[in-house]
Amino acid sequence: MSFICDIVTQERTVFNGEVKSVSLPGSEGRMGILPNHSPLLTTLGFGEVIVRDAAGSEQYFAIGGGFAEVQPDHVIVLADSAEQAEEIDIERAEQARARAEQAMKEGIKEDPDKYAQIQASLMRAQVRLDVGRKHSGRQRREMATGFAQTRDEDRS
Repeated sequence: MSFICDIVTQERTVFNGEVKSVSLPGSEGRMGILPNHSPLLTTLGFGEVIVRDAAGSEQYFAIGGGFAEVQPDHVIVLADSAEQAEEIDIERAEQARARAEQAMKEGIKEDPDKYAQIQASLMRAQVRLDVGRKHSGRQRREMATGFAQTRDEDRS
């Protein structure tokens, strides 16, 4: 069995396809969604979304918060920001993290809204780095070898 998954931001549709499962970074912890899941509306935190398709291969996305609507045959992820792992520019994400860390060190705690924006930028940059580094080159390795490697093989 499978269901449709959409990952969208205000700017674009990042993913749309038929999947066997989706793993989401819920604001209260990680959650797994399978076909015929009970209807659910939830907030999402910063983190990694893992989508497994009917063939068993996985795609990885870094998201920066948002909402997920789950229906038995459809999951819609409305993300504040989202990028597929292969799209992440590691160097740019490192620069964004450094800028956010510097802004937090300079101290703008007098302005809670500005502080929250910088904190969100820092978390978004860190998630992008984590997902990008974890999965960089993964798709290229799979294409070169003709098969998907297991997570243990990726770590070595």
